[in-house]
Amino acid sequence: MQRLYDFLRRHPTGVDSFWAVLLSGIALLQVADSSFGGTRAQLIAVPAVVAMGVVVALRRKWTPQMFWLAVGAGVYQLVTHSEANTSNLAMLVILFTVAASSEVSRRLSRLALAIGLTASPLYAVRFTVDKGSLADNVGFVLFACVPFALAWVTGDSLRTRRAYYAQLVERNQRLEKEREAQAKVAVAAERARIARELHDVVAHNVSVMVVQADGAAYVMDVAPEQAKEALQTISGTGRQALAEMRRLLGVLRTGEPQESEDYVPQPDVEQIEVLVEQVRAAGLDVDFEVEGAPRRLPSGVELTAYRIVQEALTNTRKHGGPEAKASVRLVYFDDGLGLLVEDDGRGSPHELYEDGGVDGAGHGLIGMRERIGMVGGTLDAGPRPGGGFRISALLPLKKR
Repeated sequence: MQRLYDFLRRHPTGVDSFWAVLLSGIALLQVADSSFGGTRAQLIAVPAVVAMGVVVALRRKWTPQMFWLAVGAGVYQLVTHSEANTSNLAMLVILFTVAASSEVSRRLSRLALAIGLTASPLYAVRFTVDKGSLADNVGFVLFACVPFALAWVTGDSLRTRRAYYAQLVERNQRLEKEREAQAKVAVAAERARIARELHDVVAHNVSVMVVQADGAAYVMDVAPEQAKEALQTISGTGRQALAEMRRLLGVLRTGEPQESEDYVPQPDVEQIEVLVEQVRAAGLDVDFEVEGAPRRLPSGVELTAYRIVQEALTNTRKHGGPEAKASVRLVYFDDGLGLLVEDDGRGSPHELYEDGGVDGAGHGLIGMRERIGMVGGTLDAGPRPGGGFRISALLPLKKR
């Protein structure tokens, strides 16, 4: 049964043709059985019957054309004085189709209604329908108009429902596309955030560990105590890196920061001094200075400041050379925090910092710019006139 229903839905013209043949057959039998006007009148009525059959068969394929064909057939009946028969039901069918079709303009739909409502008065006048009193004649005409009005109203309601359903489908598709786009943006942003965190944790701590390991290997035989201190630094740095990695993985698994001894809090501005001491212990001479009155800042600003200084000092150790010196300057303004990190090392090739990073893979300054952009700050990075490299950042208290 379902297959038959699907077949009929795929072949609407075939279904309409079946009903057209049935309707025309009944109408032709009525015309043949009628004795009004003789054989000549019967022959005259045949073209209108055939035309109405064509209207029903092709109503969905060529709706406007079939409507005007039905109007022409009706006029033909009036002119030739051919009485109405079963085939005239095609007028109601085409009126419904015109009102229901979304491909037909509203103007033509309303015109079809007006023409349909005039059919009954014209029929009553042409064929001299007399029901007795004037009130009876008017009542007959109005009653005969009801089927035309119902056909149009039913078709127009169907058209409205179809349009509403189409809007819902379109809106749902648009929302689906928007959700997919938002999901992709969120995934990309999360991947970028994870990449920044991993880069900051791994690059800095591993760099310290490599420097200390090289130093320990160099003085292992001649200065065992220094080698021991270097190994302790490596051990402490490794534990710190693992703690930060656990914190990051804990956030990724649960979506919320974990509060336990296995997880460390997000670094802030106060820990920059600890970071500087750690870098000094790794062998880099760093001058640290704070201007203004220190105060608590938004957590996003504090984390960004710490990561910028961390990345800048890591780059100095990696690219500044063995004799490089660095300076870190924090300036508290009324509306923000200023950062200035400079070194007098070898600097870096122009194409590296121009493309977004000086860490060998081009991710250092990219991460800095992304972090600063998230808090609405500005970043200026490049070589110093006298040699070395300079990073200057301004982090506002409120995002612009």
